Amino acid sequence: MPNELDETQTQYINPEGREPHVINKQIPVTITKGSKVFEFFLWFPLILPGVIFALMKLSARGYLQQCQQKIQHAASTIDNYQTQRVIVLQNAAKLLDKSIDLDKETFAEIARLRSGNSDEARNELQGKLDQVANKINVAFENYPDLKAHAQIASVMQQNLYLQQEITAARELYNDAVLRWNTEIFAWPTKMIVAAKQGYTTRIPFTASQEMKAKSEAVFF
Repeated sequence: MPNELDETQTQYINPEGREPHVINKQIPVTITKGSKVFEFFLWFPLILPGVIFALMKLSARGYLQQCQQKIQHAASTIDNYQTQRVIVLQNAAKLLDKSIDLDKETFAEIARLRSGNSDEARNELQGKLDQVANKINVAFENYPDLKAHAQIASVMQQNLYLQQEITAARELYNDAVLRWNTEIFAWPTKMIVAAKQGYTTRIPFTASQEMKAKSEAVFF
């Protein structure tokens, strides 16, 4: 049998490529009557299989709770880096304002940035931080003499470092979310436990629409 995804089958090649998007939807875990019947008959005619399965469910519940804690830890790491980046951008704006007439709206935007406590708020904050950082970078690039200012150069380097750390932290978070989204549908034990607990899938972090558009721009 030939490979279903054989790259030599040119009639299936899409020369224009495809732009993937993350679906902003959480899927609840549900079980069918078949799963309930399966669990019921484990207790008859013998009790031992039912007891063993009950212990397996306890283990599965503990495992899923650990998965949730890993997601929370990864999210907290992103929050910490984003909070640091807000402070760094505030310092950059203050230093630049002493040298040039920086757009006052930049200060207002930074003042409104606070680390969110939900996936959606956290993702939105990242997009806003990128916008503010872009404005500061534009101002920095428009005044070459500022690059000789040690403090400003140091702050801009810190911003770049934190952005790289946020990117790495987002990757770790998405890895944790992928494991969670996979494990809660592992039948029978984890899926049954997840359904009874009312668990749903988690949505991974994505790039903002503005950043996606910039990635397709011509730079040189």
